[in-house]
Amino acid sequence: MYKSDNKLQSSFLDFNQPMGLHMNPENRWIKMADMIPWDVFEKKYKHLFKSKTGNVAKPLRMALGALIIQTRFQYSDRELVQQITGNPYLQYFIGLSGYQETSPFDASTLVLFRKRINARMLMEANEYLLEENKPDKKGDDNDDQNPPSDTGSGDSDLSEEPENKGTLTIDATCAPVYIRYPQDISLLNEAREKLEEMILWFHKTYGVDLPRRDCKAARRNYLSFAKSKKHSAKQIHKVLKKQLSYVRRDIGYLENFLSAGYAPKQKDIATILTIFKLYEQQQYMYDNKVHKVENRIVSISQPWIRPIV
Repeated sequence: MYKSDNKLQSSFLDFNQPMGLHMNPENRWIKMADMIPWDVFEKKYKHLFKSKTGNVAKPLRMALGALIIQTRFQYSDRELVQQITGNPYLQYFIGLSGYQETSPFDASTLVLFRKRINARMLMEANEYLLEENKPDKKGDDNDDQNPPSDTGSGDSDLSEEPENKGTLTIDATCAPVYIRYPQDISLLNEAREKLEEMILWFHKTYGVDLPRRDCKAARRNYLSFAKSKKHSAKQIHKVLKKQLSYVRRDIGYLENFLSAGYAPKQKDIATILTIFKLYEQQQYMYDNKVHKVENRIVSISQPWIRPIV
């Protein structure tokens, strides 16, 4: 059973501070709490609770906030509860109405949090934080107001032909880019290789068991297809199915690591989200036997690129 919390987006002024406790509104956890749209995630979270009877579950902000803290600092479940109990900033971040000396939940409750909140929701929350931390790109407004003065010597300068020549692309929304398109199997093979590198990094960094990946078999499957000069529709369908299965398995391993509280490298977060989206698009086209999908990803390193006719 779950009840919506109307105070998910509470402000710092609503936090009940004990007498003599001064909290800095510029603290990073207070700022981070204001960046995350908790109500957006709650709409997804409450759909997990089908029954309207039974014990009331912990609020979404408490569950998601606790997992974000654990992911950032790699605390164990017991250590996380102790840190939250003694830190008013962390208590504000997980949505408590005021500072309390007792722990808001038990360490065993974190197991339920991880079962209900998948890795994708954690990634989306991190995306909001990364987007807010990006420096603003402000143009120089004075360039148009102060044009350069004319220091030329007359019409003789205008008649001279410039030395540099080339092609000028006027429309910046349409520009040539070197990409592989359409090469769905090649994209899936690249996604598989990147996922395998991340899985190996989790194994070396956190000491988790290295799962079965069949890297050599997957590589042979791709090379046998790439080296053949002609590709029949049956062959493409067969290899595409195989590459999708490899990517799906590696995504499952990665989601298990993230659900267990292990954090990826900061620079890999965007790549993981891109691969998740790429797999969804390729699986949709394979299942529905189509070759078009909205906002089709044609480059993992440049996911914003869209092909046009």
